[in-house]
Amino acid sequence: MAVARRTSRDIRSESRLIVVRALLAAEETTRNELAEDTGLSPATVSTIVGDLLKYGIAAETGLLNGTIGRPTTGLRLNADRGRVVGVYLEDRFLEATVYDAALGRLADFETVTDEPVEDADRVIDLIEHALDTALERAQSNRDEVLGVGVLLPGGMQRPVKAESVPDAIWLHLDRLRDRLGLPVVVDNPLKAIATAELWLGAGRRSANVVAVNLGTGVGAGIVQDGAVVRGASNSAGEWGHSLLAFEGRQCLCGRKGCVEAYVGVPGIRLTLDETAPGHPLAEVAGHPEFIEALGAAAETGDPAAIATIERTAHYLGAALTDLVAVVNPEVIALTGTTTEPLSDRLLPIVRDRIRDDAPGDAAVDLSVELSRSCGMDGIAAIALERFMRDAGLVTTRVLPTI
Repeated sequence: MAVARRTSRDIRSESRLIVVRALLAAEETTRNELAEDTGLSPATVSTIVGDLLKYGIAAETGLLNGTIGRPTTGLRLNADRGRVVGVYLEDRFLEATVYDAALGRLADFETVTDEPVEDADRVIDLIEHALDTALERAQSNRDEVLGVGVLLPGGMQRPVKAESVPDAIWLHLDRLRDRLGLPVVVDNPLKAIATAELWLGAGRRSANVVAVNLGTGVGAGIVQDGAVVRGASNSAGEWGHSLLAFEGRQCLCGRKGCVEAYVGVPGIRLTLDETAPGHPLAEVAGHPEFIEALGAAAETGDPAAIATIERTAHYLGAALTDLVAVVNPEVIALTGTTTEPLSDRLLPIVRDRIRDDAPGDAAVDLSVELSRSCGMDGIAAIALERFMRDAGLVTTRVLPTI
């Protein structure tokens, strides 16, 4: 297949997204400041702002006093342009969050079912109920919704056989769209976390970022040159299933030695068992609860907890060093349920390991930091970007086609 050439239309499309993200970061700004912040020419910024004003995505805030020279007109994203809704669905848990068009959170709704839901009709009913309840709490209605982003664990374009994924909905996304009567885009958590980092996190200051999610499973959302890397089948970022140890621990994916088998929560439990067989922490049920307990035990000086975290940090540092060698990011942003409870002991070892082991200058200016971004914010941004594409403002960004 021939590679399509970038046209002037593609360049304008990319520039519009750059300006939109700059508006989001600035909250209120001017055309001249946008040109300075983005590196685009004043004429290009003026044209783009005109496009955004035409479609109601940006709004003028009136004359700003205190600027050098004559007063200038302020600009912001138009939060009142409409609403976008993020939906997260996994196992028995369902969450819907309503955002304004400047990605400000307005309201949310969460529910937990008695048992995992696999029936498609039941899943669609739950999503519709969660959507309408969250909209009601936000004092909004479906007529105001620009798009809905559904966050589903697993790969795209096919059902995923895993206990935590409601497989049935993958086969009935058209029915979901018909029921809601709204534009729906579906993506997985890694792409959503990367998008959140691009729009709201480290991506505001760096064009090459890896957002690493550490939890029951692990993965990496990759941003290169200001765009989320998706790969040929939207599977880029499954770093958790890259090889850490040849013929090592059994991973849930069926392969041996995956990164996830060492730094995912089940892997951390196994490290504790290898370090101190029969340790009381092994009896703590629930993955988030176990990680919290492990971190608390380390704070009290428990040697097995400390050794487990430090060993996990070395595993993580080694695995991230390989990622740095391949991708060469400016920032690695760590997120997920494991990160914050263990960060005080985890981060210093990870940073040292990457600095010492990375080849050449791959990590010379690398920042490894905690992330405050989340997948729900990211899927809302993807829904907003999809709206811009449907309006003809965005043409080049690769978005999920489902």
